[in-house]
Amino acid sequence: MERYDIDKLRSLSCEGVAQRLGIKVQHHKALCCFHSDHTPSLTFKKNKFKCWSCGESGDSISFVMKVLGKDFLDACRWLADEHNVIVTCFTTPENSGVKQKPFDTSRYERFFERPWLLPEARKFLFEERRIDPRVVRWCRVTSWKDRNGTPWLQIPYFDRQGKLIGIQNRNLIKGAEPRFRFPQGSQCVLYNQNVLNLLKPGEELFITEGCSDCWAMLSAGHKAVAIPSATLFKPKDAEILSTFGSQLSTEFHMWPDNDAPGERLFLQLQKVLPSLVHHQLPLGCKDFSEYYLKKITV
Repeated sequence: MERYDIDKLRSLSCEGVAQRLGIKVQHHKALCCFHSDHTPSLTFKKNKFKCWSCGESGDSISFVMKVLGKDFLDACRWLADEHNVIVTCFTTPENSGVKQKPFDTSRYERFFERPWLLPEARKFLFEERRIDPRVVRWCRVTSWKDRNGTPWLQIPYFDRQGKLIGIQNRNLIKGAEPRFRFPQGSQCVLYNQNVLNLLKPGEELFITEGCSDCWAMLSAGHKAVAIPSATLFKPKDAEILSTFGSQLSTEFHMWPDNDAPGERLFLQLQKVLPSLVHHQLPLGCKDFSEYYLKKITV
């Protein structure tokens, strides 16, 4: 792995990683998972963890290695999947040692001219996530199967001019790894930029975390864009939103994920968009997709 890829994963919040692993964290402390612990002795600070009882310590990568029993490379892959971080050596299979190539749009554009959904994709989008079919058509989501018969959802990223700039592939088999794959050179920046061309002065725009939440927000009748993940907020995204907001007096809103990374993403965005409105998800809803499902099934 390249050093900068390892540094990206090591810089992830260890507390956020712990929460993704299902560990209950309160006030930056948790019961230690490395020994029988009755009072919280495991502490988190930025991208580090330390148990003040048994002495275990390390960074985000070593935490995953210890908790899940993975080797270094598998722990990095797990972190990249869970946090939607594009890591060079994981973008395509068997490409170790091959120089990264630019994203070849001509190779993929035809897939989105007539999007086609496998039965597995239809089940995921329309039965499990209850996404409005009009939203799927608008976002030009398609699907495919690899040589092993694994079904993938293929999610295109376009800039405001409608140019294809990146692709995110999502594994449709629950629990399978890798969960995400990215073609070489993909730029998965601000998602659903096309909607910015439809905004009227003073209109609301919702900012979500990840494509799934964006689809749910669009299905709920709101105009929305998405930051690919809480760890992938880039200056370019901030510049697009800030410039656009000042031009149209856009009202920005957000339902942050019910975890530490989600709140951190909100605070990052609020620095760029001071008037960003915070909406609190109900207890039991980890993200807007879950909230959307609960609302439409009541």
